[in-house]
Amino acid sequence: MNLQQLRFVRETANHGFSLTRAAQAIGTSQPALSRGILELEAELGVDVFVRHGKRILGLTEPGKAILARAERVLAEVAGIEQVTADFRARDAGELRVATTHTQARYVLPAVVGEFRRRYPAVRLTLLQGSPKQITASVLAREVDFAIATEVPDDVDELLSIPSYDWEHVVVVPAKHPLAGQAPTLQALVKYPLITYVEEFAGRRRIDRAFAEAGLRPEVVLAAIDADVIKTYVGVGLGVGIMADLAYDARRDKGLVAMSAGALFGTNRVKLAVRRDAFLRGFALSFIELFAPEVDPRTLERLMRGPAREG
Repeated sequence: MNLQQLRFVRETANHGFSLTRAAQAIGTSQPALSRGILELEAELGVDVFVRHGKRILGLTEPGKAILARAERVLAEVAGIEQVTADFRARDAGELRVATTHTQARYVLPAVVGEFRRRYPAVRLTLLQGSPKQITASVLAREVDFAIATEVPDDVDELLSIPSYDWEHVVVVPAKHPLAGQAPTLQALVKYPLITYVEEFAGRRRIDRAFAEAGLRPEVVLAAIDADVIKTYVGVGLGVGIMADLAYDARRDKGLVAMSAGALFGTNRVKLAVRRDAFLRGFALSFIELFAPEVDPRTLERLMRGPAREG
């Protein structure tokens, strides 16, 4: 058994059991990949894949267990390679972060500015997407971190690190009848609303609050970012409901924001990383900058790399 054979198994599973695509992904020929898998199966004495003729249809039951352990072994190997790279160039490398518009626009600039000051040789890439997209990116190892409110807590492969809490605010023009008043659901439902699309920034909490009160608001515009919400509130299209961190009284002149945490609850932003990831020193520094309250034991575990199962 060798590491290349384990890579053959992983890539075949990851590419829909297509030997052609798996061979292309790993930079080898299809016959070499097929031969490597057959040699592994012969050595182990079990079939890893279910076959129909020459076609591979899926994983056998032992194949599923073998793939899971192969993933862990290859993650450990990647960790070893990153450890040596870390010592060769402690303050150089690449960090890829996937996040939503709200985080990229209103929260991360200060973090990124300080990170760039500390690590000028690190290539930092920010990728924007929906919560589903950025979660999929970190699971697929396309990015190092995913940052969003809606990062799931129940995905076994992910370690979710709580970062900070935020609440919604109601935003209206300064001369609006609701300006300066403590908002209520009964008052809000009388006006057309402008807020986030369902997947973003706690929208489900908003919908649930109205539904539990037996109210059906009219949402005239659903956006993926607060800038659009504020723009259309400013032209009088409706009343905005958005994240408090996106409102700045000095910058958003002409608009007034009222706290709506009592109506829609508190939201928590999380940073998600794969549990089997090995993070270099500058990546751990980024976590500390973004989530200063992070449990030191969490960082220590990430520095050690993935834990082994007993």
